[in-house]
Amino acid sequence: MRATQALIPTLKETPADAEVASHQLMLRAGLIRKLTAGIYSYLPLGLAAIRKVEAIVRQEMGRAGAQEVLLPMVQPADLWKVSGRWEKYGRELLRLKDRHDREACLGPTHEEVITDLVSREARSYRSLPLNLYQIQTKFRDEIRPRFGLMRGREFIMKDGYSFDATEEGAVATYWRMHEAYHRIFSRCGLRFRAVEADTGTIGGSFSHEFMVLADTGEDTLAICTACSYAANLEKARSAPGELVGAGEAPAILTRVATPDQRTVAEVCQFLGIPPARLLKTMVYLADGQPVAVLVRGDHEVQPVKLANLLGAVEVTLADDAAVSRHTGAPCGFLGPVGLSLRLVADEAAMAVANAVTGGNEKDCHLTGVNPGRDFAPQAVADLRAVTAADRCPSCQGPLAITRGIEVGHIFMLGTRYSEAMAARFLDQDGQERPFIMGCYGIGIGRTVAAAIEQNHDPNGIIFPAPIAPLQVALLNLAPEQQPAAAACEELYAQLEAAGIEALYDDRNERPGFKFKDADLLGLPFRMAVGKRFLKDGLVEIRSRADGANWECPLPEAAALLATLVRERMGAAAQVPLPCHRQ
Repeated sequence: MRATQALIPTLKETPADAEVASHQLMLRAGLIRKLTAGIYSYLPLGLAAIRKVEAIVRQEMGRAGAQEVLLPMVQPADLWKVSGRWEKYGRELLRLKDRHDREACLGPTHEEVITDLVSREARSYRSLPLNLYQIQTKFRDEIRPRFGLMRGREFIMKDGYSFDATEEGAVATYWRMHEAYHRIFSRCGLRFRAVEADTGTIGGSFSHEFMVLADTGEDTLAICTACSYAANLEKARSAPGELVGAGEAPAILTRVATPDQRTVAEVCQFLGIPPARLLKTMVYLADGQPVAVLVRGDHEVQPVKLANLLGAVEVTLADDAAVSRHTGAPCGFLGPVGLSLRLVADEAAMAVANAVTGGNEKDCHLTGVNPGRDFAPQAVADLRAVTAADRCPSCQGPLAITRGIEVGHIFMLGTRYSEAMAARFLDQDGQERPFIMGCYGIGIGRTVAAAIEQNHDPNGIIFPAPIAPLQVALLNLAPEQQPAAAACEELYAQLEAAGIEALYDDRNERPGFKFKDADLLGLPFRMAVGKRFLKDGLVEIRSRADGANWECPLPEAAALLATLVRERMGAAAQVPLPCHRQ
C-alpha cells in the first residue's frame, strides 16, 4: 500500500466527542469515521485490522469443529414472539414493518433464527452435534452509544450456536469453545481473563465473559491473585466470612435512642460498633414492586444478583418518599424487626449475632438483634458486591478488583430456546427431545478497540502484530534523493515478495511528519531509508512496541524484517490454555 494512493486521513487533533483512548486513536489514525451516533464507517486500515481478527476466529472455529453460515439480518417478529423475547428484549431491539405490514426486527443476535433453521434440518440424533457460527453485522439500539466501537449500535459480531443431544455433550462443547476462545484472544495478543458472568437477556444456566484487562473497561471484575478464579462483579462470590459475634450469647433485644444518627458511619460511631455489626435495610423497587433488602453495614447490594433472585427485569433503589410510603418509617432508621414489607437478606447479614438495626421509627435503633429469633426473611441469597477485602471462593486467596472490556461471551443455554420454539430431534429410541444448546459471541470490532485500549502510548497505537492492519511502515525520508527512492522501491518489492504487508510512505513530507504518522498508526515495525542510507548504505528498523533498533545493509534489510515479523507472530501463537475449569 502506497501512502500517496491510500485513504489514511490522519488527524493532528483529538476529536472533542472521543472520550477513551481507542476511540480517539482510531479516529486520529484514520481507521474509522462516524456516520451518526453509534454507527461507523470502517476505512481501509481499520477494516484490515478487523479482517485479521476475523481470520484468527475462523481458523480457531474450524479447529474446534464449527462450521460457518450466514443468517439474515432482518428477522420476522413471529420467531421472537415464540421465544418470548419480542417484548422482553426491550427498546434495544429495532422493530420495523415491511410493505405488507409484517413486523420484523434488525438482528441483535440470532438464537431464534438458528434454532428455527436447525429444527427444520436436523431431525435425528445422527445429525448431532452441530456447531454453527457466522460473522455478521448486528444492530442494537443502545440508549447511549459511546466510546466508538466499544459500545456502538451497529457492529460486527461473531456469533455461534451449538446443538447437542445430551447434557454431557453440550457441556463438552461448551468447554471446547471456552478453550477456543482462549486461543483466539491469546493469538490476538491480548491480556485477558475468562470470568464467570450473568446470562442477562440471552438466558441460560451459566456463562463466561472474556475480559480484556484495561483501566477504561466498563465492567468491574473480581480476580483472584493466587488462582484462575475470576468473575464479573455481577456474579462474583467470596469465601464465607467468620460469624460476626461468634460465641456470644444471644443478647436481649433493646431499643436505643440515636438522635439524628442516620448513616452507617454515624450510627457506628455513636454506638461504638464496627460496620460489620450493623445491618442496614434498604428498599428497592423490583419491576415497580417494593422489597426490603438486608445487608451488613460494610457491604453493598449488587443489583443484578438481586434482580436474579427476584426474577425481575429491573431493580432500582427507592427514593426517600417511596421508602416512607411503603414502610411508614423514615430513611436512616429502617430495620427488619416487625417490618411488614417483603424482606430478602444477604447470606453474610444472616451470619451476624447481636446485630444493630434500624428501629423503624425516627431517632431509634435496635441492639441485640438476632436473625431467626427476631426476624425471618422470605429469601436468603448471595446479594452483595464483593470487595478487595474478601477472599477467593476457590482457594481462599486475595481478590483484586479491576476493570475489563468484554470482547467475548459464551453461554450454556440448555433448552431455553429449543423448548420455547418446539425445536426437537428424534433420539435413538425414536423419542422427541429438545436440543441442548450453547451460544458463543465475539465482538470483532470491539476486540480491535480493546487491543488499542491495552496497547498505546502518548504517540499513538501499538498494534499487537497478529492483528496489525499491516506489518511495517516503510519511510522514504529523502524522497527528493533518487538513491533513496530507488532503495525504497526495491525494499517494497522484496517485502511484498516475502509476504510482508507494508505501508510505503512515499509522500513528499518532512521526516518528522512521517515519524509521527508512523507512531500514530502503530504498525509493529518501522523501516526508514534516509541520511544513514545515503551516507553508509544502512537501513534503519525500529520496533514500535519496545523501541528496539536494528541497522543493516540494504540487501539484508527485507530478510531481517521478515525474520522479526515471524518471531513476533510466532510468539503470539504460543497459546496457554486455562489452568482449570471454573
